[in-house]
Amino acid sequence: MALAQHPRKVVLLDLDGTLTKSDPGIIASVTMAFKELGHPVPDDEELHRFIGPAIQESMERNGLHGKELEEGIRIYRRYYSDIDYFDDPNHPGNKVPGRLYNTVYPGIPEQMRKLTEAGYFLAVATCKPEPQAKVVCEHFGITDMVNGVWGASMDDSRLHKDEVIRYCFDEIGYDEARGDRAVMVGDRWTDMDGGKAVGIGTIGCRWGYAEAGELEAHGATLIIDTVDQLLDGVNRYFAGL
Repeated sequence: MALAQHPRKVVLLDLDGTLTKSDPGIIASVTMAFKELGHPVPDDEELHRFIGPAIQESMERNGLHGKELEEGIRIYRRYYSDIDYFDDPNHPGNKVPGRLYNTVYPGIPEQMRKLTEAGYFLAVATCKPEPQAKVVCEHFGITDMVNGVWGASMDDSRLHKDEVIRYCFDEIGYDEARGDRAVMVGDRWTDMDGGKAVGIGTIGCRWGYAEAGELEAHGATLIIDTVDQLLDGVNRYFAGL
């Protein structure tokens, strides 16, 4: 599909907690970072809050600042991206970095196919740094399911979900004046707030990592409970609910 084709219905899809069950690799990499820094490892509830926001925000919330924050991010990224340290859940006996200690949610490939067949433009929009996101999407076959993958920058100049969405819109030539419309699909408050900040609606996904009441509190336009409701939710959104 040509990027400049108008009008388009753009479905922005979060990655962690929406397309992939990524908590094992993220939590394991965070745990290693805190251990190497000599800091107490956050409890399980707090560790799950690392999934969604930028890693810098979550580490700052847990007491890392300045040079220690920089070192924590460096250690995290080493385990998450650079070294084959964790057991591969998809190929027992192999070791993988944290970003591949991960699985695609059952039913996602089928829903992506149906959304494409329905004529939607599919874009991954994630706060994961874009080079990491592209590796994950390529490894799990997501790249072939969508029109493109857009993420945060490695230098933190593009960090928050609204910044990623605006970047994606610039890249694809999104133009509301020519009839383009969009929705942000995700599992966390960051997705709901990001969509709201750029003036588009949001679909909250309960199969991800949101805490009880989180999606409602952050103004999700609509909420779906299971992966097999994704196409119907997107259709309902663009039909005006």
